[in-house]
Amino acid sequence: MRFRLMASRHSAFYSPYLTCVNLLRQAGHDVTYGVLGPRQRTHALLRDGEADIVQSAVSSNWQLREQGIEPLPVHFAQINQRDGFFLAGRAPEAEFPWKSLEGKTLLADYGKQPLAMLKYAVKHNGVDWKRIRVVNAGAPDRMEAAFRDGTGDYVHLQGPVTAGEIVASVGACMPPVAFSSLCCAAAYRKTAEHAAFLEVYRRAREWVQTAPAAEIAAGEASFFPSIPPGLLTDTIARYQLLGTWSGGIEISRDLYEQALNVFQSSGDISWRHRYEEVVG
Repeated sequence: MRFRLMASRHSAFYSPYLTCVNLLRQAGHDVTYGVLGPRQRTHALLRDGEADIVQSAVSSNWQLREQGIEPLPVHFAQINQRDGFFLAGRAPEAEFPWKSLEGKTLLADYGKQPLAMLKYAVKHNGVDWKRIRVVNAGAPDRMEAAFRDGTGDYVHLQGPVTAGEIVASVGACMPPVAFSSLCCAAAYRKTAEHAAFLEVYRRAREWVQTAPAAEIAAGEASFFPSIPPGLLTDTIARYQLLGTWSGGIEISRDLYEQALNVFQSSGDISWRHRYEEVVG
């Protein structure tokens, strides 16, 4: 079978998906994996038949739906039930009070979902967003470079974090949420390929919940050639401890509703979008 798989971001945070890619290849399937380019859009790739499955988020459908854009992808499996971003500072902090962000400069990821989740976590932890000097330094690699060059007190990054010292997990400081999911075109759900993918993905996600982090890291090493093996292992262990991949692969209604809470809090959606309109 042939599988054209893509991701909106590339990170160890998506270890269930990356493990699935490896398992499909080991089974002899023809599998391509790539990351969206600057002008590529998930809904357009799936609509036009240029990809089969994309790592995305239920929230990616909402603003498109409000713009009247159809057809939109069907989100069929959960990857992460926690935000996967970290705050890194200039030095280790055994006890990080979120209030310490006030009056400080934070290089924040301005991707729509990461920023909405960060704002929610800040508010959830009793911090005034307006009292933080928030800087948009661009893409994650540019954020890390700017932080290394001396800009900012803290930086907001997905793992593996190669700049600064991790002081807090955003996901650990807010409720579980439908963060990342797999989506496809509605018609693809009816194919033999989709059924085969789902069976392998279910095994992959169950395995990464409890497998030794070093073993998972070794399997993913080719996806992260510039990341030291120890750092990759530590990142995966952090995500396991956080419960990022706990539970089944189904996108639960309560996690979906919590994602709506986050986006309503940030003012990024105009109404609460029905679960049945997005999840299938």
